[in-house]
Amino acid sequence: MEVVLYSGMFVVSLAALLKGADWLIGAAEEIGLAAGIPQFVIGVTIVAFGTSLPELATAIAAVQSGESGLVVSTVAGSNIANIGLVLGLVAMMGNGITLEKNIWHSDIPYLWGSAFLMYFALYDQTLDAAEAVIFLVGIVVFLAYSFKPEETDVEVIRHRPGWRSWMFLVLGIVLVWIGADYTVVSITKLSEIAGIPSEIIGLSVVSIGTSLPEIIVSVNAARKGKSSIAVGNVLGSNIFNVFVVMGIPALLGPLQVSEDMISFYIPFMLALTILFGVKANNQNISRWEGAMFLLFYVYFMYYLLTN
Repeated sequence: MEVVLYSGMFVVSLAALLKGADWLIGAAEEIGLAAGIPQFVIGVTIVAFGTSLPELATAIAAVQSGESGLVVSTVAGSNIANIGLVLGLVAMMGNGITLEKNIWHSDIPYLWGSAFLMYFALYDQTLDAAEAVIFLVGIVVFLAYSFKPEETDVEVIRHRPGWRSWMFLVLGIVLVWIGADYTVVSITKLSEIAGIPSEIIGLSVVSIGTSLPEIIVSVNAARKGKSSIAVGNVLGSNIFNVFVVMGIPALLGPLQVSEDMISFYIPFMLALTILFGVKANNQNISRWEGAMFLLFYVYFMYYLLTN
């Protein structure tokens, strides 16, 4: 009965977490437009940060519950899922991805930098508050670069947000935090009952669940013939995951990392991140390259379940 109870709690709390993030993103966009924030800036910041919000809420709740190992495993698993699963699916569904801009000399260096920084910072199997500050400085530098005047010099659309926007903003925040708390509680209990380390659950079930916003946004973009949006969504989300989802919780308490994370899972994430950058160099990710990303993700899950 306990397994059924906590499994049901996990499904419901994760659904509340994702729905809350969806409401929060939509409401924040409405309010941002009314405040005169350029639509480009709103799209980049809210979509990238918003789709990473489930990971952030889960990470903070994990630290407060004494499950800090869940933070790094969720970030690594989510970043692997974003590249292997999300980009793989989009490239397969959209018959390849054609990029509208060359990200090789702009965004890819920041993506690679975040992945390498994550590896070296966690090499001693912990992330403390001082290192967390470096991570948060990293996201500030990335945002400052992204919001250069020439890239945000677009027409600003203004309109007044209704009471529904504010209501959904509040409801979204409440659902995100409640959903995150109970998601972590259910994961902790299920891992104790099954005798499975919480890190393994974070790398698999939680990482896929919290990556659902990226999957939904990217697949919908592919169906509308805008597959390149998926690349920006994945790229921005992965950078936010490393700098923010790990940085903020580490200010609340040191993050502990297992030997397996250092020896295989984080290097695997790093390798997949490098491969993504290389494949995006010619501004095109073919359908077969998408299939390759999916195969890497299938192998990752096979290794996770058999070791």
